[in-house]
Amino acid sequence: MIDHAPASDVTDTRLRRAYGFEEVALVPGAVTADPAEVDVSVDLGGFRLEIPFLAAAMDAVADADFAVRMSRHGGIAFVNLEGLYTRYEDASDVIERVAAAKSGQAAAHVLAEAYELPIRDDLIRALIMRIKAQGAVAAVATTPAAAWHHAEIAAEAGADLFLVQSQVSSARHISTSTRVLSLADLTGALKLPVLVGNTVSGEAAYQLMHQGAAAVFVGVGPGAACTTREVLGIGVPQVSATLEVAAARDRYERETGRYVPIVTDGGMKTGGDIAKAIASGADAVMLGSPFASALEAPGRGFNWGMAAPSPTLPRGTRIRIGERLPLEQILFGPAETTHGTQNLVGALRASMAALGARTIREMHQVEMVIAPAITTEGKSWQLAGRE
Repeated sequence: MIDHAPASDVTDTRLRRAYGFEEVALVPGAVTADPAEVDVSVDLGGFRLEIPFLAAAMDAVADADFAVRMSRHGGIAFVNLEGLYTRYEDASDVIERVAAAKSGQAAAHVLAEAYELPIRDDLIRALIMRIKAQGAVAAVATTPAAAWHHAEIAAEAGADLFLVQSQVSSARHISTSTRVLSLADLTGALKLPVLVGNTVSGEAAYQLMHQGAAAVFVGVGPGAACTTREVLGIGVPQVSATLEVAAARDRYERETGRYVPIVTDGGMKTGGDIAKAIASGADAVMLGSPFASALEAPGRGFNWGMAAPSPTLPRGTRIRIGERLPLEQILFGPAETTHGTQNLVGALRASMAALGARTIREMHQVEMVIAPAITTEGKSWQLAGRE
């Protein structure tokens, strides 16, 4: 006779409940603040950001010009060193063909061909120097396999922040076919901050911090243009993932005295989502599709995945972005709709004020509750009457 463990025991040991943005709510306390008293600035890799917003390293989101615009608005945009802008001197024709493709399948073929062209070191240098020449923060991203080579070029060209990003980042990587990246060696050798992503594991984040990561990015597969969860079945809802990694960050700070910022990456589209990410422990958020909707973004109203190129799996689905607006309006308003997708900075500031949190660190302490119906509770009249 086979001895099966009770179902409840299996659930407790192998299956835990995790929560996303739509399942939690933030609870007002005994204190409120004037929005003018709220400070949303944050330190990242030695740079003081006036707003805790990062643009994702996706070709449809961030090129050199967009990086300059984000920097002037007080945030940062990461440019992908393995993207179109380091393969083509002028990528506008490729992007036009992606936008003009009649179907997602046709767009995938265009993208597959476009990314076959080799990456050029001279274009990496030119990209970084173009951003720096305009007084902006030059933040660049690459994958672990190319990290050593790209790090040397980026440092030489004057890059300010270097993000090593993959589908799933860990302190230990097993491989017999490629050179294994030692994060400790990389952070020790470079004179610029090395940020690492992505993870949803507190233990993995804790180890990455011990290896010198200047920031840890949280999120596996939550982005609108990402296919990781559908293709590979991997991921943890962002609220639970951020809470776990933030707990590891706090543990690491208690033990070492060094504070490592946490960046929640992907899955957010409204001011409420962003406020919940910060309350979960994030110091900043990285957005892809919300910024791809900016008129200044290079994607022509589209976005597509970037983080995990593979010759046999889809790079990411092309998605059509909805309403396109100026970047300044997305960040600072005025908001002309009630969808929560405009004036993201103002929404975060107002949320923090209502919760009595005057700084990002204070926002980490606000109360959260599990509230699966919070987005629809009492909204039936509004939804029925919306035109």
